[in-house]
Amino acid sequence: MRFPVNQILPFAATLTLSLALAACNGGGATTGALASAPRTGPAGDYPVVIGDPFTIGDTTYRPDDQLNYDAVGMAVLDDDPEALGISGAHKTLPLPSYAEVTSLDSGRTILVRLERRGPMRNDTLIGLSPAALAQLGATGETPVRVRRVNPPEVERAALRKDGEVPVRMETPEPLLNVLRRKLAEQSPLGPPPATPPALPDAKLAQIKGPAPASGTVNAQMPQPSKAPTIAPVEPDLAAAPVPQPSATETKTVADIPPAKPEAKPATQAAKPAVAEKPASGDSLVVQVGAFSNEAGARKLAQKLDGKVTHPGKYWLVRLGPFASRGEAGPALEKARAAGYRDARIQRMN
Repeated sequence: MRFPVNQILPFAATLTLSLALAACNGGGATTGALASAPRTGPAGDYPVVIGDPFTIGDTTYRPDDQLNYDAVGMAVLDDDPEALGISGAHKTLPLPSYAEVTSLDSGRTILVRLERRGPMRNDTLIGLSPAALAQLGATGETPVRVRRVNPPEVERAALRKDGEVPVRMETPEPLLNVLRRKLAEQSPLGPPPATPPALPDAKLAQIKGPAPASGTVNAQMPQPSKAPTIAPVEPDLAAAPVPQPSATETKTVADIPPAKPEAKPATQAAKPAVAEKPASGDSLVVQVGAFSNEAGARKLAQKLDGKVTHPGKYWLVRLGPFASRGEAGPALEKARAAGYRDARIQRMN
């Protein structure tokens, strides 16, 4: 009996495919083998998990697929035993997603795959696996910038296999200065647009330095002027107490003949210089910045001919000491010209 050609061809193709599958798989468990095969390529990054809002202490975090995420804060070692490869934990970015992490101490930047929620602390921004922390060149808690990126597939594939990709170009010093000021001026804890929690008072004081005494704000933070080298001195002289002349001095000034008017300005000019000197043990310094890393602090101190102190958790870079605000003024301008616009004059004690 002769079959039509249009019926024989589909039947033959089906039979050939069935025999080939049976030969490759031993005649059984074909479906199980396909289901257990690992996903490769872009499918390895799906499904993407956003998750529900959660609370740590008094702070609520709302995970969001924020494409332009860019924040500064503190990075810590992720204590999750499954933290393998160059991976990280984040409170709000999708899982998985990718971010460039920059050390604000060295400028070194690496690519990290975010795979977990955390760290479950309000004073940190990101948790890094041991391998990621080592590639960043850090050994513990360190200030960082976290910026979400969309890397090419070849780099995604390397991180999915617990490998690593080459470090990025180092961040230039001017941009690092901007990021450091951002970290010092605002709370680095909460990711935008969520409202970040406030820093504890003790930690905020360590980052920003001691608060100025009442009534001396204008003297420590002079207003900009056309002659910046003179600006820090003028408010200080205005704020310095003017000593009252004694009875003997008053009589001497009154007895000066009118023919010698130059003697009076000379006597008055000498007095502010004496009153400007602070009391013993109350010298002035220019505080440039605070660092969590000793190496970064000493690098800046060497650049500005300053000194490094370690009164608490942070390493402080200071210039001085100086006997008066007039002497400290040029050092203050030097620090601000180097990019540290938050530098300020304060008492050493």
